[in-house]
Amino acid sequence: MRDLLPHIRQWYTDGDRLAVATVIDTFHSAPRQPGAAMAVSADGVAVGSVSGGCVEADVYEVAREVIRTGLPSVRRYGISDDDVFAVGLTCGGVIELLVQPVDRASFADFEAVADAVDSGRPVAVATVVTTGDHRLGQRLVIWPEGVAGSLGDPRLDAAVVEDAAGMLDQGATAIRYYGAQGECRRTDVAVFVEAFTPPPRMFVFGAIDFAVAMARVGKFLGYHVTVCDARGVFATRLRFPEADEVVVSWPHRFLAEALEQGQVDRRTVLCVLTHDPKFDVPLLEVALRTDAAYIGAMGSRRTHDDRLSRLRAVGVTEAELARLSSPVGLDLGARTPEETAISIAAEIIATRSDASGQPLSSTRGRIHSETADRAAAHHESRSLPSARSSQGTSLQPAAVR
Repeated sequence: MRDLLPHIRQWYTDGDRLAVATVIDTFHSAPRQPGAAMAVSADGVAVGSVSGGCVEADVYEVAREVIRTGLPSVRRYGISDDDVFAVGLTCGGVIELLVQPVDRASFADFEAVADAVDSGRPVAVATVVTTGDHRLGQRLVIWPEGVAGSLGDPRLDAAVVEDAAGMLDQGATAIRYYGAQGECRRTDVAVFVEAFTPPPRMFVFGAIDFAVAMARVGKFLGYHVTVCDARGVFATRLRFPEADEVVVSWPHRFLAEALEQGQVDRRTVLCVLTHDPKFDVPLLEVALRTDAAYIGAMGSRRTHDDRLSRLRAVGVTEAELARLSSPVGLDLGARTPEETAISIAAEIIATRSDASGQPLSSTRGRIHSETADRAAAHHESRSLPSARSSQGTSLQPAAVR
């Protein structure tokens, strides 16, 4: 829903009721993951997508009905063996959607949520999605500093707050199941927790023409992009207008500082495009000992072999060297900076998804893998400080349940 916030905020500000359809669960080969959304305004304008075009026409009609009645609805779409002309996904998958009204009466905390997302502060929105439950559509908003709203039971609220804290840490969006009063290992109540975390970071080192293209592609993929180079004449805002930050500093020093400030985590991508030993070796010595999800370094195979020798000489272990993607990128026959940036981005996506990077025509099995959120283990319990809710009540999350 992040990309739709400008439209939703404008419609919300105008005072009209709108409807938001959000993917809350997927099965098999689904085209979009939980959190994908489509919004419909009071005057019938639609933005966003929940299936890539397969079911949008029907979802649009459901959204119009939700706007009319003000009542949320949960819908499931998939292939129908009984009626091949029924509304469904041609890819063979199944998606579940929550279609809910959004206006000042039904979602009083929306602007606070939108402000948090726009400013890069973490926030999660938990919504009851159990069909037939009188609480369907009730929301609880969770920030690191507190909560607002309620799901109808203080113990359920506390259990969801606890889980949402872990999901915010992981950047995970998924359904969680509870007992009616928040009990573990029960499935009476389904709660969709949509976690909005700051965008993952991409650090691009080396202010060369390839870095210009890489910064552009990184922004397109949703990363917070920082370009760093020790040469101030090249590391300029004029050359990198699409980067979020352009830093003039020795790369290894800057990365060490970013690490100390908590800016490097398991979602971070590091692209080392300098291919100069005086920059590469000290930088990679720091990089390979971080939790970064991807570390790629540009250079020829000869440069790569020389780089490995230099890194071994300063004490980098074989296990640490195994994390290095070098020469960087997939074998796409890339020549230009733009093509090279695409090959690097393709490798980043394949690494993140644990995919083969092979042509789909040469592989078997599902095209769209099951969401990683479903496999995430239950996060260790963690309490959050309470905050005054918009209704004037205070929710105190439990440390242990």
